[in-house]
Amino acid sequence: MEKLSPTSGWPVHGQGSIRTLESQRQALSPTPLMQMAGLVTAQLALAMAPHCQRIWVAAGPGNNGGDGLEAALNLHQWGKSVRVSLMGQASKLPADAFAARQRAHEAGVQITSEPPEQWLQEMGPLDLCIDALLGIGATRPLSANMQSWVQIINRSRALVLAIDVPTGLNPESGQLLGGETDTSLLVKASQTLTFIAAKPGLFMGHGRDACGQIWLETLGHPSEVSSLPAQALLNMVWLQAPKTHASHKGSHGDVAVIGGEAMASRGMGMTGAAVLAASAALHAGAGRIMLSLLSGQASESAPPDLMQRDWRQLDLEHLHVVCGCGGGEAVRPVLPAVLQRSAQLVLDADGLNALAQSKALQGLLRQRAASQPTVITPHPLEAARLLQTSTAQVQSHRLKAAQDLAALFNCTVVLKGSGTVIATPEETPRINTSGNGRLATGGTGDVLAGLIGARMAQGLSPFDAACSAVAQHGQLASDWPEGQALTASRLARRLC
Repeated sequence: MEKLSPTSGWPVHGQGSIRTLESQRQALSPTPLMQMAGLVTAQLALAMAPHCQRIWVAAGPGNNGGDGLEAALNLHQWGKSVRVSLMGQASKLPADAFAARQRAHEAGVQITSEPPEQWLQEMGPLDLCIDALLGIGATRPLSANMQSWVQIINRSRALVLAIDVPTGLNPESGQLLGGETDTSLLVKASQTLTFIAAKPGLFMGHGRDACGQIWLETLGHPSEVSSLPAQALLNMVWLQAPKTHASHKGSHGDVAVIGGEAMASRGMGMTGAAVLAASAALHAGAGRIMLSLLSGQASESAPPDLMQRDWRQLDLEHLHVVCGCGGGEAVRPVLPAVLQRSAQLVLDADGLNALAQSKALQGLLRQRAASQPTVITPHPLEAARLLQTSTAQVQSHRLKAAQDLAALFNCTVVLKGSGTVIATPEETPRINTSGNGRLATGGTGDVLAGLIGARMAQGLSPFDAACSAVAQHGQLASDWPEGQALTASRLARRLC
């Protein structure tokens, strides 16, 4: 059993690969996989709640319910007080699950068709609920009866262990099953034990909130997981090129930040966004940072370490450019030159909105050669505009959306959100596992854009720079001091 940490770099597989690996394991193993899964579940259950007085197993009508029944059998044989509520008719269970039900019944495990209400009311924080309602094959919205059981689990004071995937979660996307939006219909697990291989939805969308600590049991040798190409890899620890004693400011790259529309343009002054991006590049250790505000005026609030220049005076061909932060409508006339001339480019925010509305600008982005690498950093709505689809479609297929954008524009893509996806042509995409809801505040995306620009200026490839910056950006939020508000300006100052 492997504890999946934010720095594990573990491969992630979709449902098709999982089924193939499952068949391979079953053909090679003398022990049925369901019995193996049930034993490991029981072992983790005891590790989670060693002093529990009551264990309730909510078992569904499929193989996930069979895993729960096998776990209940083991826990009962080890002397624990276990009750199983089995949804649906026993006669309609799949063959392995039916056999597990028979063995549990013959061993004396109490199995009923409804949750034991009085018993559940007596459960405390040392007791345990095991969610074995639905596995990875579910796609439809939960039935009314299933919804009721999920809500019973969530109301319980006991710890919750989800088998394979928390009920209500789409294991492919991290969204709610069937496009639901009510998060009360999603089991909130203390820990999740997933089998065969890690699933992408555990690390994206609502999966980040629902799964708790994630454990992986491959039910075989870990090397077998790599027999099929991974759909994605978990993003690993951030990288940074060290500053040597013999280096100087020119050794660590020049970053130019172009953005910041004036208040007079549309009554929405956004110079702060560009200042935040430049401040991030500064604190991340880039050699020299030039701030070019589209307002046409110098910023009095910008750190004195920044050089302020009119963008038309910049030698774009030799600069790592971060463009779009707070750019508003003023960024549109700037983009043709930025796209054609910038040596390396991070395109964010209003730069992406302008790109989505102009086929000509999209053509210029595609024409940037390998010698002019680009990173784009859309959030789901910006990605939907670029792909001419809906935000819901992007969120339901985050890995595909990021890869489609990377292929469309031949660039590196950072699709932001819960479980940020980093994709580029010819590379396995990464799913980032650091970060939390503290980042849901204005300006943190500008900080990320500036950080990516700094890492590119320091010599990392666009893909490595994006992976490194996203990991570090998230980890700072994960490590943020309790009781202190995370603001974008504070976040920028903590970069190094």
